[in-house]
Amino acid sequence: MNKTEKGFIPVMLTPFKDNGAVDFDGLTKLTELYLEAGAAGLFANCLSSEMFELSEDERIAVVKHCVKIADGKVPVVATGTFGGEIAKQADFVKRIYDTNVEAVIGITGLLAEETDSDEVFEANVHALLEQTANVPLGFYECPVPYKRVISPKQLGNLVATGRVTYHKDTCLDLNQIREKLALTKGAANFGLYDAYMVHAVESLKAGSAGLSCIQGNFFPELIVWLCNNYNNTSLTGEVALVQQFFIDQMDVMHDVYPTVAKYFLQKRGLAISTFTRRTGIGEFNTEARLKADKLFEDYASLKERISLESALA
Repeated sequence: MNKTEKGFIPVMLTPFKDNGAVDFDGLTKLTELYLEAGAAGLFANCLSSEMFELSEDERIAVVKHCVKIADGKVPVVATGTFGGEIAKQADFVKRIYDTNVEAVIGITGLLAEETDSDEVFEANVHALLEQTANVPLGFYECPVPYKRVISPKQLGNLVATGRVTYHKDTCLDLNQIREKLALTKGAANFGLYDAYMVHAVESLKAGSAGLSCIQGNFFPELIVWLCNNYNNTSLTGEVALVQQFFIDQMDVMHDVYPTVAKYFLQKRGLAISTFTRRTGIGEFNTEARLKADKLFEDYASLKERISLESALA
């Protein structure tokens, strides 16, 4: 990925057919939507992809498909650690890398138990590095099974190995983001991508390489617009408007996710089902649907106010 320019890395959804099978035609259309919106890369096989609900073979097939559709236009990264012994995780990292992704992502909460110390986590990460040859790695502070946040010092040390190229940050703390950026400044081929849209503009100004957030599964072109214009002095008012939009709409986009995102994309004209394999996300009832409909209207109004064009409605 071109870390010299701010970029949007979508955390990709996995479309399913109504019978629960992976919808590869839908995945093609979705991947093309991200690309047409101007995404700088793709994060496949992540939490938004329902990675824990996919079999190993499905994970490989989904990643291969994304790489095929991207066709070198942008790089693809994908999760490769799913718990168990480090040797087992290392084997799957290599399988994912063989799909021609740019880097394989490690889930921090699967590289050590929640009760394990930082020392155990660090030892496991270094064991993974040793057992995966020269595979470029990245890290994702995924909230499932629990969120293990990498400290600024830990991230600095990991990036200093020269093996870590990508970090999806979910610490939600702008001061910690700044410290992480300071300790990784000047590192070649490394980028920190922030997931927390509440402080998106300030994070970009602080030096984040870009944004990697679920909001991109509603309106990817708006995230791209923000990455391109966050520091444009002639658009200060519009940037503030977009930032406030993300703050105001945060709860609607997180409620009954990812069903709500698939429904929103349906309303925009993307031919995918709202089917999800994930359980425990709540019911996409009339109230949730009406909130998503209102979000659709509010987004249409925002697009007009900032003169934003998009591929879909």
